[in-house]
Amino acid sequence: MDQTNPQSENGLFRTALELSKARLSILVVWTTATGAIAAGSENHPLDWKILLLTVTGTALAAASASVLNQVIEAHRDAKMERTERRPIPRGAIGQVSAWLLGLTLAVASAGLLWPTGWLPLALSMGTILLYAAVYTPMKPLTSLNTLVGAVVGAVPPMIGWASVRGEVDGGAWVLAGILFVWQIPHFLALAWMYRDDYARGGFQMLPAVDPDGVLTSRVTLIGSLALIPVSLSAFLAGFAGPVYAAMALVCGLLMVVRSLRMLAEPTRDTARGVFLSSLLHLPLTLGALASGW
Repeated sequence: MDQTNPQSENGLFRTALELSKARLSILVVWTTATGAIAAGSENHPLDWKILLLTVTGTALAAASASVLNQVIEAHRDAKMERTERRPIPRGAIGQVSAWLLGLTLAVASAGLLWPTGWLPLALSMGTILLYAAVYTPMKPLTSLNTLVGAVVGAVPPMIGWASVRGEVDGGAWVLAGILFVWQIPHFLALAWMYRDDYARGGFQMLPAVDPDGVLTSRVTLIGSLALIPVSLSAFLAGFAGPVYAAMALVCGLLMVVRSLRMLAEPTRDTARGVFLSSLLHLPLTLGALASGW
């Protein structure tokens, strides 16, 4: 039986926002918009109505995936300090209600993306499916789940690009590559910081099979190193300016330095340094790219 605590409408709205990870949706909006803006050209002018539909629809798709993920993982979230106060474990909403919310968000996303073309719609719905039906079940089984999760996170700029050009060509793959590689050090640093918590939840993150942190730190460093040439490829491809190139280089080098410190001493503090530098990298570089500088 689906049992929920009595709440005001305002409380239910806050619960829905929490389940949807609204702050994460801001990142999705930003990366989707960047893809659309980067795709705009004289031959492919940016339609602001389509842009609004695209970013809103993609944000709702991300929210749907987040809700469905939390329904599936509710029993594991209850075992982890970091997630035990999420809405389902704490009893703020029942699982059936959360399922309905997740499916409703997916339908709303599809409705908004329908006018943008079949490709943005297909990419968005495929992302929900990949996140909920592949990535989520993989997390307790193999540390390779991080790579699948990174694929999911790389799709939003492709959706934005496809909404403008009607196809996924080289530029879209460059942007997706940047997002994919960026997520490797970002999430490995996070996984190392919360390795004990992930272990309690039964998640097979890389630190679970790497107790001394050497492998985790090495892969984090490799990801940070790879991010520099991958990021600069946007400049070399001609849809990013010199300010972007300089920003990508400086932010990339900062992540490398932080990753080297983590490799020398894999601690929570050094992992936090990598994590925070990754949070600095993405908005600065994507902001420069979207501005055309």
